[in-house]
Amino acid sequence: MWTLLIVLLVLWAAVSVLGFVVKGFFWLAILGILLFVGTIVFGMLRRGSTPRE
Repeated sequence: MWTLLIVLLVLWAAVSVLGFVVKGFFWLAILGILLFVGTIVFGMLRRGSTPRE
């Protein structure tokens, strides 16, 4: 699960950088940032819901 989250975070960061570099793709940067933050929130919620031993 954590591997998938890390891969998604790297992917969203790359999409955001691409959006900022290419001026026509500014919307892509905004989308990448939103997905990056959403993935972090999802990871924190999943982490908090797992029972600890």
